[in-house]
Amino acid sequence: QVQLVESGGGLVQAGGSLRLSCTSSARTLNAMGWFRSGPGKEREFVAAIRWTGSLTAYADSVKGRFTISRDNAKNTMFLQINNLKPEDTGIYYCARARAVSMSRKSEDYEYWGQGTQVTVSS
Repeated sequence: QVQLVESGGGLVQAGGSLRLSCTSSARTLNAMGWFRSGPGKEREFVAAIRWTGSLTAYADSVKGRFTISRDNAKNTMFLQINNLKPEDTGIYYCARARAVSMSRKSEDYEYWGQGTQVTVSS
């Protein structure tokens, strides 16, 4: 069983930055991704990255502000979040895809972390 553990969430003011981390208990060649669940909202795709790190994908709402990356030697994925907005508030989950290809669909991911809370005050 693969375990994913997120960290780095917190309370920040609008315009601030955070760096989220996701550490996996197992090495993988599969794509990884970040999703989030805001207050009263369904879980939504945020970003994804292939094993090589050369291919990434972002939700339109975060392009230019969020950067996904991974350190395969450390089995860790990151999400750098800049210029935070109140609408970015939510629980951020990391996930491991079922395959090497990236996906924006949550059903294409088989392992999930417990999430880390991000709260942005205006």
